[in-house]
Amino acid sequence: MLLDLAQWLSTDYRAFNVFNYITLRAVLATMTALSISFIFGPAVIRWLTAKKIGQSVRTDGPQTHLIKSGTPTMGGALILISLGVSTLLWADLSNRFVWIVLIVTFGYGAVGWVDDWRKVVYKNPDGLSAREKFFWQSVVGLVAAIYIAFSISAPDNERVVKLFFDWAASGGTLELPNKTDLIVPFFKTVSYPLGMLGFIILSYLVIVGTSNAVNLTDGLDGLAIMPTVLVGAALGIFAYVAGNSVFSKYLLLPYIPGAGELTVFCAALAGAGLGFLWFNAYPAEVFMGDVGALALGAALGTVAIIARQEIVLFIMGGVFVVETLSVMLQVGWFKYTKKRFGEGRRILRMAPLHHHFEQTGWKETQVVVRFWIITILLVLIGLATLKIR
Repeated sequence: MLLDLAQWLSTDYRAFNVFNYITLRAVLATMTALSISFIFGPAVIRWLTAKKIGQSVRTDGPQTHLIKSGTPTMGGALILISLGVSTLLWADLSNRFVWIVLIVTFGYGAVGWVDDWRKVVYKNPDGLSAREKFFWQSVVGLVAAIYIAFSISAPDNERVVKLFFDWAASGGTLELPNKTDLIVPFFKTVSYPLGMLGFIILSYLVIVGTSNAVNLTDGLDGLAIMPTVLVGAALGIFAYVAGNSVFSKYLLLPYIPGAGELTVFCAALAGAGLGFLWFNAYPAEVFMGDVGALALGAALGTVAIIARQEIVLFIMGGVFVVETLSVMLQVGWFKYTKKRFGEGRRILRMAPLHHHFEQTGWKETQVVVRFWIITILLVLIGLATLKIR
């Protein structure tokens, strides 16, 4: 929006040409999102409190968490407002990748909003049923995966449509450009062709999986939001490289025209996340709820797919991955042992993993900060893949 205004003004005042630089607009997007969070955060928290939209704490969890019962939740709406407004102000709104990421983010945010609203307003402890939630996540994720599959192989929407019909006319046998290959980090020439169907399946799994992984991690004050900020900021760098023909060629990465504009989105995400952390840091004044966690996870997954960095996302988001695996292993082992021995057994004292460490004696703040430090290390490893190839 403001880019269009700056470009119009630049015809008379050349100084406004500076706004054509993605890096400048990324910085301004961060500052804008951060400012919106600071300004409107207290009002959002007061509104949530007035509506009695408070968090219900599981009674079988750590007993120290019982005092959090009633803390306002659904604060992820503040993140989405800051992120959305900042992106619309500073991004190039003619860019198709910006819109698909926004659609996915707010689509998953809507699913999370309905789930949270049913839980805290209608006092329905189940919220959306697991089947309903997964269905709507799948709908949004699958539509996005199909669109991205063709859009990264074509420079504009007109040729996206043409490529789609050419692929359909070929009976699905049309070979796609190697931009859809799965890139293996740390190796110059190692990549695996996925084909159209393989790419769509992988993209769908990344979007849905990352969304749920962030949601599972969101269990302690500030635990999920800081890794999201760190990973999101790093993905912004990858998106910038992918959208720059010179840098992508030098670093041996696929050139995806238009992907660089996602740097502005990622910068806005980082600013919105840091602004939310101001209120979510221990002791939290507000929780993000599913409306924030599902949306942010889906956003990270979508950006990673467009930038062609799915495996790097797996590395940088290692905390999210381990948290998810801890739940899967705990549930799977409990069901197996109950069927085999008649009594369910546990691998961890409590899942997800952050609760296990709490049960071993770590304080909540220790768990959170140590997981942040691990994420910083993993993000640095992920960024190293840009050059170490």
